[in-house]
Amino acid sequence: MSQIWSYTGDTGPEFWPELCEEFYTAAQFPLQSPIALSYEETQALEEALKFTYVEQNIYVQKVNETIHFVPVDAASFVEFAQNRYYLTDIHFHMPSEHVINKQQAPLEFHLVHKDEGGNPLVCAVLFDLVENEDKKCNKDKLILEADKDKEQLLNPEIFLPENITYFHYEGSLTTPPTQGPVQWFVFDQIGVMSRSLIEDFKTSLLPNNRPLQNKNQRPIFYKK
Repeated sequence: MSQIWSYTGDTGPEFWPELCEEFYTAAQFPLQSPIALSYEETQALEEALKFTYVEQNIYVQKVNETIHFVPVDAASFVEFAQNRYYLTDIHFHMPSEHVINKQQAPLEFHLVHKDEGGNPLVCAVLFDLVENEDKKCNKDKLILEADKDKEQLLNPEIFLPENITYFHYEGSLTTPPTQGPVQWFVFDQIGVMSRSLIEDFKTSLLPNNRPLQNKNQRPIFYKK
């Protein structure tokens, strides 16, 4: 089936629920993503994410308005609430989909995980774009090769910030079908990536961020 949705025009986010029955049904889930986040509205999160990320083969390809980095096997995973979620996909949105303290970042990576029952958990990491990155970044090298369908060796921990602090809430997928629930973890330390590198993708990939959704009085947690 060819892709029937986009980020602009009459197939853009406003019209996703009208494009097919599957999209309409998914949009009825009341806790949609992304949302605006702020510290003053949070509750303390007692349980922490536990990461077990290892170097593994990643297949790089362009699909559905973004670049996807797909693990070849289930080697990396996170644990939360006594459940294990395996890394299944890494992709990015420009500009960021989540907003923290009314600030939108130029770039947001999603590290998508699923447990054995197919239930999703997504870690969102926001990035600023800088003119020159002093240290050669493995993320940069990965994206440089993203226009070539190929496998690369990568440890996904390179996407994680140095300080692991984050918002947590229950939401949905941000691309159709936007079903939920999805366990979201949005890191509040902003990373950096070379602007010149990302500029190469602007004409073919932007815009690819879903607009902010209503919070609908859902609880939002913070772990520091």
